[in-house]
Amino acid sequence: MSRSGHDQGMSPAAGIDRRGLAAAAAAFTIWGVFPAYWHLLKVVPSMQIMAHRVVWSAVLVVGWLLWREGWNWARAVAARPRMLAALALSSAVIAFNWGLYIWAVNAGHVVETSLGYFINPLVTVAMGVVVLHERLRRLQWIAVACAALGVAWLTWSAGSPPWIALGLAGSFALYGLVRKLVPVDAVVGLGVESLFMVLPALAYVLWSEAGHGGGFGAGWGVGITALLVFSGVVSAVPLVAFAYGVRRIPLSVVGLLQYIGPTLQLLLGVWFFHEPFTAVHALGFGAIWLGLAIFAGEGLWRMRRRVLAPALVHNAGGSGDEESG
Repeated sequence: MSRSGHDQGMSPAAGIDRRGLAAAAAAFTIWGVFPAYWHLLKVVPSMQIMAHRVVWSAVLVVGWLLWREGWNWARAVAARPRMLAALALSSAVIAFNWGLYIWAVNAGHVVETSLGYFINPLVTVAMGVVVLHERLRRLQWIAVACAALGVAWLTWSAGSPPWIALGLAGSFALYGLVRKLVPVDAVVGLGVESLFMVLPALAYVLWSEAGHGGGFGAGWGVGITALLVFSGVVSAVPLVAFAYGVRRIPLSVVGLLQYIGPTLQLLLGVWFFHEPFTAVHALGFGAIWLGLAIFAGEGLWRMRRRVLAPALVHNAGGSGDEESG
């Protein structure tokens, strides 16, 4: 009985879908090395990079959806006005997030972008408390407080709040909140968002190419042009991989994997882009990392208790049966 109970307790961890795990890890890894990709496009103005990213990702995602099921997915969403309005909002929010991120990377703020994605999970938690009236446990409050102290320290030492980090964290948390409240398939939702964004983005690309700083094709050369087109792939693929993975692995595992991205961004910022990372930065980041460690550790501990509880009950029942027999 004891051996059987032990096996049952271990099976959820052992049974994690490997393809889902690989897909989610790949998504966060791609997001983590994004700064290097956008740096290759530094000769292109940030707004044009953003516009091309939207256009080419829309071509890829919408094209794939049309090939798979025609316009049925768009009609289904259009028939629900509240869902359509929510996706219009989420498209505006993610467009802001993408634009701010690209500008920040090419303006030399990679370390601060990593800070934004480190604090994003805790901003998401705080938003859940304020908007959805969710309740936090004591250790979760301590984790949020540690992160808040870290941000406060960085604000005080710099003389101004880390607006880039807060803008990225807040916008992505808002995006996640909206998408959480909208019952729509992840890829379909991205397709509808792409339709909302693509016309303004395409108009801006055409305006830029009409003598306003555009150089698509011969102007920037084959290499830059190819990178701009491929930006659609590197934007859409991790989102699809994330959507695939998040359905197949526990959210607690997703929560741990998401720190791959900002960790790689921070390493790139310090070691590749040679941005400063002083003792002041280390103290602020350290408080945030402590909060994240408490938050993740508390989540893992509770998950392990939920996994082991049925096995312990089973073992206790089995022992009683054996003694009575």
